[in-house]
Amino acid sequence: MISFRSFSKSFGAQLAVDGLNLEVARGEVLALLGPNGSGKTTTLKAAAGLIVPSAGAVMLGEPPRSAQEPAAREVLSYLPQKVSFPDALTGREIVEFYRELRDLPGERVPKVMRFASLNGAGERMVGTYSGGMVQRLGLAVAMLPEAPVFLLDEPTAALDPDGLCAFDALVQHAREDGRAVLFTSHQLGDVERLADRFAILVGGRLVACLSASDLKDRLAERGVMRLRFAPVEGRDWTAEAVLPAVRPLAPAASWSGDELIVPGPASVRPRVLDLVRTLGIEVRGLTADEGQLGELYRELVAEAAPAHGEGAK
Repeated sequence: MISFRSFSKSFGAQLAVDGLNLEVARGEVLALLGPNGSGKTTTLKAAAGLIVPSAGAVMLGEPPRSAQEPAAREVLSYLPQKVSFPDALTGREIVEFYRELRDLPGERVPKVMRFASLNGAGERMVGTYSGGMVQRLGLAVAMLPEAPVFLLDEPTAALDPDGLCAFDALVQHAREDGRAVLFTSHQLGDVERLADRFAILVGGRLVACLSASDLKDRLAERGVMRLRFAPVEGRDWTAEAVLPAVRPLAPAASWSGDELIVPGPASVRPRVLDLVRTLGIEVRGLTADEGQLGELYRELVAEAAPAHGEGAK
């Protein structure tokens, strides 16, 4: 449904995206992540046909057609990063304008306004809207055509709880209808909750692409269990054979103050506890933390940044 084929884009001497190969299938939600200036917005604009590739191609739909062809616009709906509408028009007038522009049936207007939680504000002028309400109006416009391809640039940036609920419902509805959704976000909680795959751009290059299953495994590896032991007179657990016994199960185990730190997946933890008990050690305290997407994201970006340098747009 969305295919980037060795896509590159330069702005003068600045290379914004370099040789991107990426596919988004029917019924798939892919989140495009990366630091500011990594090429995310450039990538979405190319898919929307707003930017001409310097090399390679971007294809949309089934059968695939170049994003530069006018016919490709019929299969996509695009929500830009910065949404702007005339202040003197009402929310309903804005939605009606875009409905007529795309020659869509009139019943779509109340449906998308209700879906985007705009019913109560539809008759007000856009100039009275908050930033979050303008973003919700943008979602309503994006939802109008029920297009097979959704391109959403930072769609949750200014959304309030009602808007987030509307966005979640939009994504789930699109997935169930077999559409392809490509969105960018800095809100890692939204990404982890909604996406089927996660692609990370650094310096305009794709440095990682993880499925939800891959992500789960990566985060599991970054979990940590912390153990505190009951003191026993005449014995100092930090000086005894705890680490040599535990490290065959958890090679990265270490002491931090009076806590034994055991990194690794949850599956290792019961075996470590059983081993500790066989050594005659009483566990006084136990905490466990799972790996976080934010930590993994920062690791991947840090690993890639020295090799790829600075990106753009």
